[in-house]
Amino acid sequence: MRAAIIDEPGKLRVGEVPDPTPGASDVVVKVGACGICGTDLHIADGEFPPAPFPLVPGHEFAGEVVEIGSDVRTGIAVGDRVAVDPSLFCGYCTPCRTGHGNLCANWGATGDTVDGAFAEYVAVPAVNAYRLPDSLSMGEGALVEPLSCAVHGLDVFGAQIGERILVVGAGTMGLLLTQLLAGSGARVSVVDRNPARLPLATKFGAEHVAVSVAELDAAPFDASVDVTGAPKAIEDAFDALRRGGRLQIFGVAADTARISLSPFRIYNDEIKIVGSMAVLDSFEPALRLLETGRVSSEGLISHTLPLEEFPEAVGMVRAGTGVKIQIAP
Repeated sequence: MRAAIIDEPGKLRVGEVPDPTPGASDVVVKVGACGICGTDLHIADGEFPPAPFPLVPGHEFAGEVVEIGSDVRTGIAVGDRVAVDPSLFCGYCTPCRTGHGNLCANWGATGDTVDGAFAEYVAVPAVNAYRLPDSLSMGEGALVEPLSCAVHGLDVFGAQIGERILVVGAGTMGLLLTQLLAGSGARVSVVDRNPARLPLATKFGAEHVAVSVAELDAAPFDASVDVTGAPKAIEDAFDALRRGGRLQIFGVAADTARISLSPFRIYNDEIKIVGSMAVLDSFEPALRLLETGRVSSEGLISHTLPLEEFPEAVGMVRAGTGVKIQIAP
């Protein structure tokens, strides 16, 4: 089958790989749509340590079940349209046994540590496949995974009615978080260096938008979320907080990245800083949010390209083109 392959950091190509075969508890999915994520860029650059090479990336995906393993008991059938949770938790380490599988000591994910869905077909655990309602397209199905990350982020971060919250970054994740936060009653402001993305932020509930934190009139904020992973953006999000505020680092940074924050201010102002890692018991809720329309996908999928154009699509993401770019193998 055809697949996008990262042979080593900086080397992307589309080529032939063996067709996947299902293990006893797996299904094989014919990929209908797979989104390019910031994590994919870090993998391509060798900045995501769990990723081995060569690797077929792709962890935001939906498709059709075409083959089922001999011991699948979930009721999934050939022909079912599914969205897939890429999480691969071991189940026996301390984090897994205490309800924190996303922090698994042996953490893995389809497309991150094993071959993923920038391919014609992919094998996944059957328990990770969720039937896609008829009302949702394959492209929308591929948005369930990023939305599930946002749902988990909000679970960690929390939001109170009337809070002034700053979202730094208006890509797919920032826009999904904006919808969730505004829907919870927070007063949201959004900044992004790309002004073309700001009208969507307004559409999704942001009260104030700007190309930099310095241009906003709403500071200081009760809370801020960085969705970029860029050290300077994180520092700006921290500086915009009131005393007693809190900062969530949501965006993925290179593992070598460092930030400069005032430890005195963290102490003196009782600033709380939290992270948010991937998906945790949030895939089903995310699917229902899209199904019921409480979270809108309108305007989020800006480009859908064929598999053969995967390297060009990655270049578009790096250039900040559009919002969510998906591959339709």
